[in-house]
Amino acid sequence: MSANKGQPRKPAGPGAKVADDVQRVIAPAVAGAGLWLDGVAVSRAGKDSLVRVTVDLPETQTGSLDSDQLTDVSRAISAALDTDDVVPGVYTLEVSTPGLSKPLKDLRQYRRARTRLVTVITADGRSHTGRLTGVEGVDDAATLVFDDGHRIAFADARKGRIELEFNRDDSDNDDDLADADGIGDEPLDSDETFDDDGDSADAIGDTTTTE
Repeated sequence: MSANKGQPRKPAGPGAKVADDVQRVIAPAVAGAGLWLDGVAVSRAGKDSLVRVTVDLPETQTGSLDSDQLTDVSRAISAALDTDDVVPGVYTLEVSTPGLSKPLKDLRQYRRARTRLVTVITADGRSHTGRLTGVEGVDDAATLVFDDGHRIAFADARKGRIELEFNRDDSDNDDDLADADGIGDEPLDSDETFDDDGDSADAIGDTTTTE
């Protein structure tokens, strides 16, 4: 497994060019909110476009984004897209977090999973489940450290996932349960549909007006 150097996922697919432009425009807004831009995807939703932005806490932090953080960054992203019109036509903006169902692949994701119950499958097919307490070292020389003393070289980790804990007794437990459907965190209820001049149009689904 190659180590991720801390770069957001590169957009792919038919909407890659627009997604790349969106990523460029909103990156300063996300960074200004003290968050990580995890990815951008643009797809068609009937005649319109759906712009999906995924944000996360920095890898130095544990836990989950709270609703206020998600609301604030959603407004900042919306404002950035209003200023630099890179999405043609009408589009819906959806801002969410990665959610627990997302596989663990790079070091950043494993660092974010600290304090969580994690299952890792190694190159030899063995599986270990334990509470991840730390990630020592850098790049492919890093080591995953568990509370039971077990250690797995990151280079040997082929698959990883966070286990849902229904009895987890902390502020993140509600987020864990929300992720149980396998979709991840519910998108922020501030989805707006915009026309190409940046003004709000008729919204699709539940909405909260972004100032």
